[in-house]
Amino acid sequence: MGRVEQLQRGDGNYVAYARTQGKSPTVVFLGGFRSDMTGTKAVALEAWAEKSGHAFLRFDYLGHGQSSGRFEDGTIGRWKEDALAAIDSLTDGKLVLVGSSMGGWLSLLAAQARPERLAGLVLIAAAPDFTERMLLGGLSPEDRAILQRDGRLERPSQYSPEPSVFTWKLIEEGRNHLLLDKPLALPCPVRLLHGQSDPDVPWEYSLQIAKHLDAPEVISTFVKGGDHRLSTPADIARLIATVEELAR
Repeated sequence: MGRVEQLQRGDGNYVAYARTQGKSPTVVFLGGFRSDMTGTKAVALEAWAEKSGHAFLRFDYLGHGQSSGRFEDGTIGRWKEDALAAIDSLTDGKLVLVGSSMGGWLSLLAAQARPERLAGLVLIAAAPDFTERMLLGGLSPEDRAILQRDGRLERPSQYSPEPSVFTWKLIEEGRNHLLLDKPLALPCPVRLLHGQSDPDVPWEYSLQIAKHLDAPEVISTFVKGGDHRLSTPADIARLIATVEELAR
C-alpha cells in the first residue's frame, strides 16, 4: 500500500493521502460519509493501479480517517474543497473519479468544477443531495426539532461502534451544493453501480441520477442482493472492470 502523506490546507488542517505514480488517466477514489481511504474498494483499486501501471490517488476529507480536524466541523462544501485541493495539487492530466455514497456527490461536484479534466466518472451507490433528501427527509418531527435546537443529532451507526453525528450546519450548508434540482451536464461517460438491497441509499436513487444526467454515455448496473458497500470479491471485480474500461 502507498505511503500516507499530508497535504497542508492552509488553515492548520491537512488532508492525508496516498498516491501511486503511473500513466494517465489518474484514478481518484472519493470515499463516503465517515468512511476512509483504507476501505476495501480504495485499497483494491490501488492494487489494480499498481499492477496496471495507472496513477491513483486516495485521500481522507477533513475529520475523516487520518486527516486532521473534527468530523463535526465538516460540510459538503469543505469536503468538496478538500477533494479539489487533492486533485489540483496531487494529480495532472485526465481523471477517472470513483465516488462511493457521499463520495458520489463530491465526485459530481468536482466534475462540475473541473470538467476539462474528466475522462470518466464511476458512481457507487451515489448519494447526491443526501443531506436534504435522505437525512432531513428521514427525520421524525421530534428529531428534526432536536437537530435545529441543539445543532447536532446522534444516531447509532451500523458501520461503527461510535454513533453517527449529524449537524444542522451540514444540512444548511449542503443546500448550497444540491445537484438534482437543476440540469446536470457532464462531458464524460458515467457508470452507476448500485446494490438492490442497499439499506442506506435506495437503488432507485441511481435511476433518478441517471435520468437527470446529461452526459455522452450513462450506463447503470444494478446488483441483485448487493448491499451499500458493494465490497464482495464479485463487486470489486465488477468495479475494477468498470474503471478499467473508462481508463483505457
